[in-house]
Amino acid sequence: VQLVESGGGLVQPGGSLRLSCEASGFTFSSAVMRWYRQAPGKERELVARISSAGGSTIYADSVKGRFIISRDNGKNTVYLQMNSVKPEDTAIYYCYAVASWGQGTQVTVSS
Repeated sequence: VQLVESGGGLVQPGGSLRLSCEASGFTFSSAVMRWYRQAPGKERELVARISSAGGSTIYADSVKGRFIISRDNGKNTVYLQMNSVKPEDTAIYYCYAVASWGQGTQVTVSS
């Protein structure tokens, strides 16, 4: 199993960013996909989850209405569209599936 995140970086408060996670080594179209994040000094927390076909999503209260999780089963990729970002969204964002983690991508929200 390999999960490779990309798209992180520095963004100003109120801005947008799209994270991607390209998956391989398992049947992507059958797997629930999740995004987690971990801020300095804090525990890793679930940000969003999407069902295998993409018809069901769940969000943490802290990102509801601002972030959108989606997937393209033809490209074995899951996305996290981050809108109206806040400084408290600063964290390393991880992709998770089939008991495996990606390496993470850093998101920093700062002016």
